Amino acid sequence: MTNSKEIKKRIKSITNTKKITKAMEMVAAAKMRRSIEAVLKTRTYANLAWETLLNIANSLKKQGSLNHPLIEKRNKNKKELIILISSNRGLCGGFNSAIISKAIKSIKKYEADSEFIIIGKKGQSVSRRYGYNIVAEYEKPDTNPKIVDIQAISKQIIDDYKSEKYDKIFLAYTDFVSPASQVSRIRQILPIDLEAEDEYLGAVGKSEKLKTNKEFIEAKEEKHMMGSHLFKYEPSEKEVLDSILPRLIEVQLFQALLESNASEHSARMAAMHQATNAANDLVDELTLYYNKARQAAITAEIAEISAGAATLNS
Repeated sequence: MTNSKEIKKRIKSITNTKKITKAMEMVAAAKMRRSIEAVLKTRTYANLAWETLLNIANSLKKQGSLNHPLIEKRNKNKKELIILISSNRGLCGGFNSAIISKAIKSIKKYEADSEFIIIGKKGQSVSRRYGYNIVAEYEKPDTNPKIVDIQAISKQIIDDYKSEKYDKIFLAYTDFVSPASQVSRIRQILPIDLEAEDEYLGAVGKSEKLKTNKEFIEAKEEKHMMGSHLFKYEPSEKEVLDSILPRLIEVQLFQALLESNASEHSARMAAMHQATNAANDLVDELTLYYNKARQAAITAEIAEISAGAATLNS
């Protein structure tokens, strides 16, 4: 670039863009803080809900009466449903592409006939780009999600599983680890697998891994040997199990929504921070070009004046 006016115009344009990205970074940071707070508040409830389920399930298993349509495993039509949580807007780095790629890879790995329920507008690319059928779309609240936001989804997937429409139902979301780290995850939510080695209900990151069934039994036996009290359920363990399982599905969906929100705002904050830094670097580079172009123009003018003066004196 040799035209100083063009360079100056370009610097002004980038400076204006930098102001926008900086503002977006600050907004994303504020939303991220609220989202992280919401994630942390649900952890205790989620942990206790899962441990209560394991307690009841193990008791019924000993009695030989553990049977429930949401725990029953089957492989009749090899059809699965994936609930995909994405964002409503872009400008959040690789947040959406990472979770969509994870879901597509999972489908190809198990070679199952798959359909999608999407939460968030960006998830529509699974249909436009990959051709998979979307059976339902739900709005994704950007801030302050409530449990009522996912109750319709929970009811739909429970009814579909009970009617044997799907053999398995998975949840694809982004697990929040830290503001600098988010992990795309695929998690089976139906049938509920009590032997699963990877149950993160309401936990932030892998350091907060919940107990598996085997670990829970060992911990329970250890407590029992130390004289701890056993739980008593009324009216009966079977009726409590019937009540808690649908609620557990809601908790999993709600927690995944909170995790995804925190991850999205963290990713957007990081992306806008990088964009602001890139704008600063570009402005510095263009300023250097501008100064060089301006100095070259001044030198050329001085040379012309000198040449003209020398011509007049000769």
